[in-house]
Order: sequence, then C-alpha cells, then structure tokens
Amino acid sequence: MEKAINIPATTLPVMESFYTLQGEGAHQGKAAYFIRLGGCDVGCVWCDVKESWDADAHPQKSIDVIVNTALQAVPAAYRLAGNNNIIAVVTGGEPLLYDLELLTKALQAAGFRTHIETSGSSKMSGVWDWICLSPKKFKAPLPEVIPFANELKIIIYNKSDFAWGEKFAALTNADCKLYLQPEWSKAATVTPLIIDYIKANPQWQLSLQVHKYIDIP
Repeated sequence: MEKAINIPATTLPVMESFYTLQGEGAHQGKAAYFIRLGGCDVGCVWCDVKESWDADAHPQKSIDVIVNTALQAVPAAYRLAGNNNIIAVVTGGEPLLYDLELLTKALQAAGFRTHIETSGSSKMSGVWDWICLSPKKFKAPLPEVIPFANELKIIIYNKSDFAWGEKFAALTNADCKLYLQPEWSKAATVTPLIIDYIKANPQWQLSLQVHKYIDIP
C-alpha cells in the first residue's frame, strides 16, 4: 500500500498529462488540463486506469516541470498569470497520497484553476478551487475530508450503491453538488436505474463520462 507523504512534495510521479475537455460532473464540457499522478491505495476492481496504481512505474517530475508543461499545452493567451480561466485537474491513481500544497500554489500562480478528483482515502492537502470527492467501497474516505467536497460523485455499479451513496451525501456541506454516475461497463444496465432514482430524489444529478462517448482523453 502507498503511504501519504506528510510534507509538501517537490516532485511527483506523473503517469500522464494532457489538455482536453472535462468529461464528467459539474464542469463537464470545459477546457481542462489533466495531471494524472501515479500511486493508488484504493484499487477499484473496475478502474479503467489500473496502470496508474504503481507510483514507481511513472517518472518523478519536479513541480516546475509539471507546471511549465501545462502552460505549454494551453493557448498562448492563457500563459500569463492571473487569467484563471483554464482548469488544471489533478487526478490519479489517488492524488492525495501526496501533499499537493506546492503543486497547487504553483498552478494557481500560473493562472490555472485547481481542481482535484479524489476518493478521499488520505488527508486533504493543497489549495483547491474545486474538490470532487468520489468515495469508493474498496477504501472509505476519511470523515474529515467529506465536508471539503464541492461535488460528490457516486459511481453506480449495482443497486446497493444508491443507499451507500446517500450515507456520504448526508455528510457533505449544504452547497455540495450531488452526482450519480454509471460505471462505464455497466452503463446500459444502471443508467435507467439512475434516471428513475434521480426523478424520485431530485437533489441528485446525472453525470456521464462524455469524453468516452466522444472518444477524447
């Protein structure tokens, strides 16, 4: 199992990074630069990026290299600090295995909005404009992480996941957006169930992995 680092990381294992559109959740359809970190302590059986799990399989990159690579990927007009119009999404793996304070401060100084996608299995770190919490049954989120979430995304794999997700929704802050998202391999089966559930429980919204439908990263 990976263990959380308790000091701000000056280098991070980067599996991949790319400029695309956010395909899921509250910011779906917006331009976003993704930074996928290696290392995971959750290990979902249906994970579609299992190659991210082993941190040692991915090169360590300095914060400067990560941020400068991000700047080179976005349009020149946004390479000046202070624009804050393009999202940088830090994901994994499980990104909170690392203390992300230095990375997030550097991204914000370069003009990015900082977003994270996390299971919440490790303590919160970093300075974030948006926190998407997607708890997993394989390792529950830390209770102290849940109130930080701007967005709760529950992956629906079977019928029992609805009641399981409600337990976390009850712990979120009043402004947190609630999403139900079909697990990709079960989408044909569970999407109709999600639609019916949302109609009966309209505090929830539907999240689809649009990037997979339109075949972009």
